[in-house]
Amino acid sequence: MTSIKRSPIALAVLAMLTEEPLHPYRMQRLIKERGKDEVINVTQRASLYQTIQRLEREGLITPQKTVRDDKRPERTVYEITEKGRDIALDWMRAILSTLTREYPEFPAAISFLPLLTPDDVASQLELRAKAIESELCRIDNALQEAQAVPRLFLLEMEYLRALHAAELSWVNSVVGDLRAQRITWTEEWLKQIAAKFSIDPKFDQD
Repeated sequence: MTSIKRSPIALAVLAMLTEEPLHPYRMQRLIKERGKDEVINVTQRASLYQTIQRLEREGLITPQKTVRDDKRPERTVYEITEKGRDIALDWMRAILSTLTREYPEFPAAISFLPLLTPDDVASQLELRAKAIESELCRIDNALQEAQAVPRLFLLEMEYLRALHAAELSWVNSVVGDLRAQRITWTEEWLKQIAAKFSIDPKFDQD
């Protein structure tokens, strides 16, 4: 077992090191070259280095050698340990087989829609729909350009596309209901609902 927190970056590091020993700069390059930055955030190199340090402390990876050339600073090449291989496989099975409850900000904002007016909400969601459509076009273009790549290596892009397509359909349906006033609210109505469904103070105790 390990105390290190599972993360996409940590999984990526372990996965790449199962192929061959690498130094951190090459890891970051490979993530981008293979398009894994669609699902793994490596925009901040410091996050990658911090993850590598944690993996090393836990004995999941270990320094293999140090390399240096005339144009670049000294770099440490890491290799995965047997413990690291076992943990990577455990993580993969856990991630693929179980649902993890996540708390993204968009559903949180949806839960507080009455802070805005119905018209304002509809306008903001229309902007979101346009952004999703743009992202879908980008993904479609990327998949089109990668037709020669085996599907196995494009599944994460397919997954993202499916999520965006489902969200776009839902957002458009909500906008339609808002514009048709099938979903609406006023300050007075909100007060009535709050009074109707409020918890009796005598039950609201620690």
